[in-house]
Formats: sequence, C-alpha cells, structure tokens
Amino acid sequence: MIDINLIRENKDLVKENIKKKFQDQKLPLVDEVYELDKLYRECKNKCDSLKSKKNKLSDSIGVLVREKKQEEINQTKIEISSIQSDIDELDKREIELQGKIKERMMVIPNIIDKSVPVGKDDSENVEIEKYGEPVVPKYEIPYHADILESINGLDKESSARTSGNGFYYLMGDAARLSSAMLSYARDFMIDKGFTYCIPPFMIRSDVVNGVMSFDEMDAMMYKIEGEDLYLIGTSEHSMIGKFKGQIVKEEALPITMTSYSPCFRKEVGAHGIEERGIYRVHQFEKQEMIVLCKPEDSMQWYNKMWSYTVELFRSLDIPVRTLECCSGDLADLKVKSCDVEAWSPRQQKYFEVGSCSTLGDAQARRLGIRTKGKDGNYFVHTLNNTVLASTRALIAFLENNYNEDGSINVPKVLRPYMGGKEIIKPIKK
Repeated sequence: MIDINLIRENKDLVKENIKKKFQDQKLPLVDEVYELDKLYRECKNKCDSLKSKKNKLSDSIGVLVREKKQEEINQTKIEISSIQSDIDELDKREIELQGKIKERMMVIPNIIDKSVPVGKDDSENVEIEKYGEPVVPKYEIPYHADILESINGLDKESSARTSGNGFYYLMGDAARLSSAMLSYARDFMIDKGFTYCIPPFMIRSDVVNGVMSFDEMDAMMYKIEGEDLYLIGTSEHSMIGKFKGQIVKEEALPITMTSYSPCFRKEVGAHGIEERGIYRVHQFEKQEMIVLCKPEDSMQWYNKMWSYTVELFRSLDIPVRTLECCSGDLADLKVKSCDVEAWSPRQQKYFEVGSCSTLGDAQARRLGIRTKGKDGNYFVHTLNNTVLASTRALIAFLENNYNEDGSINVPKVLRPYMGGKEIIKPIKK
C-alpha cells in the first residue's frame, strides 16, 4: 500500500505507475481516493472543530456552576448534547470514508523502481547475467521424473490415491537428497549471519492481506474451512507477520532471518509435461530469507540477497542466470524483483528456481511495522528471497549432476548431509 500523500500531492505519478504495470482498469481508483480523501479530511476537520467547541462549553459549565446560573447551565448542556450528536454522526462518516479509501488503496500497486524495465509479462523480463557454463552433454538427459524413478525415488501413484494430483512421495536417496539440500541451504544462510527460524505454517487473514495482493492470495492460498487461517504458500509471509503492529528498535536493524517451512499452493491452471513430475506441485519445502531494514539500506540488501542464491546454486554445480522482472510481471506490492533461473540441460533453457524482491514499505505500511528514529517513527522496508525451493532445486540438481551411466554425482558440500555418499547409482530392476 502506497503513502496516501502520493495521491494528495502527485496523482499523475501514481497513474503513470499504474500504466507502466498495464493495469489501466485501476486508473479511476486514484481519482476516487483523491475525492474520498478530501471528503474525509473535511469531515475530520469539522469533527475536530466540534470537539474543540464541546470541550470549551464543558469547561464553561464549572464557571456557571460557581456563579449559580442554572438556566445557562441547562442551555449549555443541551447545546453540548446537540454537538455530541453531530460528532457521533461525523465519527461514523469518518469510519465509512476510511473504509472506502483503504479498500481502494489496497488495490493500487506500489511505485516501482525507476530501474525496472517496462513490459507486459514475464516474456519481457530482461537477462542480467549468467553464472557458470550452461553445458549440454553429448548424452541424453532424461525427464526428471524418469531419473527419480530410476533410483526408486518418486511415487505419484500412491499420492494420487491419498491426496490427488499435484502431490508426490519422495523415497530413499531422492528424499534424502531433498532434505540434504534444505539442510545445506539452512546452514549456508546461518553462515551468512541470518537467524534461523521455523515459523507457523498457518496465518490469519489480516496477515495474508498485509503481505500480498488480493490477486496473489486467490491464486495461491488454501483456506482452512471454518477458521480464519490460511496455509502458507511461502514462509516469508509468517516471518514478516511476526512483526505485525510492532515498533522495532532502530539499532536492531537490519533484522535478517532465514526459515524452513513446507509450502502449500493451489497452482491454478497447471498442466503439461513439466507439471506431471514435480515441477509444479501443491506442496513442497523451502528455505527462505527475509530482511527488515532502513529505507536507505534496502537496495544494498536486495543485491546481497539474490547473490546468496546464486552462490548456493553454483556450489551445487548448477549454472544459473538472473533475470530482471519487468513492470507487468511484478506483483502489486513489489518495488523491484529479479528471478534466479537454473539451467536445464534436458530442455536446453533456464527455468525459475527462486525470486528476490524488495517491497519498500508496502508490507510494513499494511501491517503497521515501524521503527523509531531521531525524527520520529517511520515504516521499515521489507525484502524476501528464495534460498532454495525443494522440488525445483531437485530437478535442477538431478539434470546437472546426471551421468551417462544413469548415476548422479553428489557435490562435496552435500556429502556431509548424505552420509558421505559421493554418487547415487540407479537401482537395477
């Protein structure tokens, strides 16, 4: 949610930002908020004036009592009662106008950074840099589900019976490998100075509304029937929610946290071969990172955070690249975002394995997360980044560490988590 002062002082900037995001249907909201805000401030000023008048009249009663002017006392009380009635009506009107303003403000997108390229969707994202050589071996790389089946590592038939489509059982070395990568990612981030956290896996609607846009919520979140709880689609939501309504100490900034959690997503509309394996599923595990910081430090942290993901994947012998997300691909709360994509030697192209975003003060403004500086309270900036998402990281790992004989190399960094195992061999049937 943007600062309403932007609409009061620079409507054109807000409208231009909406146009850059190709959301012209939201343009009328800016004028609506502007007019509603004018009414609200008029109403508030009138109400404040009446409250001041009422207080003066109330103070005068004491004088009238001492002077024993009963008739004037009675008239003053009648006038106070009438004023209070007007105040009550104006208070109701204020609340009504505040609700209408907030309803519209929650839909108006955040102001994107000047460096963000303008484009309609993810097809217009811009490559920033490649890391590692994207090798295509002379031998064929099987589909990841086939690799997993070769080590008896994937069972989707059973999960279809227990849970339906979009779920899976990981077995044996595949399950161990997934856990190993997550444990390595956890320790990797701890070594970077981040505080490890296991957060709640369910959050209330006021937290959901605070951390993401309505469109994202509808497309992603599973709601618990009969309760005001949602299963998290990513742990950044519950980690940011931890600070809801809080005034954090400025000297404690930056707050850097990394978390493990299962993640649950609807993944509406998923289809095709890449969805039949574990590329797009309803449940996976994730190591995430978040930062709360001063506004002037947010871009510095943004660049640090995505670089950590690049570093981690390269340590797993996986070539990656970074992509600058264009304006039309940014969720409404984001100021700037980049994707980290891993190389797929089977498809001979890159695919997304993580995303890093700075949201400015949008989440903090929605959730009421402030810090106290020398000039008073102000909203912190929040950032989030994927360290490692289990299923997509596993796909990238299998394809890039697959040998011609069907075996899978285990990089040095993972061996301590794999009982010293250096190679995973296919199981003969």
